[in-house]
Amino acid sequence: MRRYWKSFLTLAAIFLAATPLFGQSAGAGAATGSVASWVPIGAGIGMGIASGLCGIGQGMATAGASEALARNPGAAAGIRFSLILGLVLIESLALYTFVIILMKT
Repeated sequence: MRRYWKSFLTLAAIFLAATPLFGQSAGAGAATGSVASWVPIGAGIGMGIASGLCGIGQGMATAGASEALARNPGAAAGIRFSLILGLVLIESLALYTFVIILMKT
């Protein structure tokens, strides 16, 4: 629990320290590090996080379905339907993130 709070407070301090960097006026040029130059970097990081978390979710869903099929092979049709529906919803999260990133860049 202590590690969680330590990580949380470290991230909060980083975010608070970085806030003034993005507080430039709209007339600031690209040579001074305007916000527009950070959009592709942020988009890449956001897509990486979304894809990674979707991959973890899909792995956990597949593992759960495999375990459920091993315990009760008679319920294969219901388990398969629930698995495919869950995987579609998980993958749609990554696709929505990708569409939002494309609209922002």
